[in-house]
Amino acid sequence: MITIVSGLPRSGTSLMMQMLAAGGMPVLSDGERRADVDNPRGYLEWERIKQLPKDPACIAEAEGKAVKVISQLLLSLPPQHEYRVIFMQRPLPEVMASQDEMLRRRGNFNPGEDNSVVTRAFQDHLSDVYAWLNGKAHVRVNRVQYHTVLHEPKQTAETVAEFLEVALDVEAMAKQVDGTLYRQRRK
Repeated sequence: MITIVSGLPRSGTSLMMQMLAAGGMPVLSDGERRADVDNPRGYLEWERIKQLPKDPACIAEAEGKAVKVISQLLLSLPPQHEYRVIFMQRPLPEVMASQDEMLRRRGNFNPGEDNSVVTRAFQDHLSDVYAWLNGKAHVRVNRVQYHTVLHEPKQTAETVAEFLEVALDVEAMAKQVDGTLYRQRRK
C-alpha cells in the first residue's frame, strides 16, 4: 500500500505529512525544498514525484510509505498499486490568500491577476480529481478538512490511523498541529 497526501497548494498537505512522520509512518522525502517562512516546519516533498507522468514506475519507491503528490499528478498514478489517499481540503478563499501571500514574499505576485479565474480553475480541477478518485477501485480516499485538523487534531489523527489501518502514535501526530501557523483566515 502507498499512502498519498494530496490537495491543492496551501491546503495543509505539509502539516499532514508532518503528522504522519511524527506518528511513526515512514515518509518519502528528499529534503530538497527547505523550510521557509511560509512553511517553517518543512514541506516533506520528494522532488522525483514531479516525473510521475513520464515515469509512473517511480511511485513504487513509496510502497509502505507516505508521499506527497500534488493533486494535478494524481491522475498519473499507475493502477498496479493500492493507494490510500489523504486529500486535504481547505476553503478556496484561504488557499488563494495563502498562495498570494507566498507569491508576494517571493516577488512573484501579480496584483492585477483576476483571482476569480484562478478560483474557477481550481474548482474545475477539483471536480476532475474527485471524479477520478471516486472511479478507481485501487484507490481509497479520506477527505480531511483543514479546519478539522486545527480544531480536533487528536480526533483527526485517530481517523487517519484508522483509515490507513496502521498503528500510529496519535498523540505525537496531534502535537504537530500549531494553530499559530494558521495565518490566512477567511470567513
